[in-house]
Amino acid sequence: MKEFKLRDGEDFIKLGQLLKATNLVSTGVEAKIEITEGNVSVNGQICDMRGKKIHDGDTVAFNGEEIKVIK
Repeated sequence: MKEFKLRDGEDFIKLGQLLKATNLVSTGVEAKIEITEGNVSVNGQICDMRGKKIHDGDTVAFNGEEIKVIK
């Protein structure tokens, strides 16, 4: 499992931005497609909301990769 550290002063990152920031997708359009097709889960549940706020302690899974968000 990889970890993604939120920037100082930030309480969350949006799901689509997280996929791009961790290089799991190369573009925002690709992130939107993967999320809306139900290929991404947050804390074990499929999430189809691209703008979902991902907070400290949340885990995102996509394409066999898991990312834990930390503060």
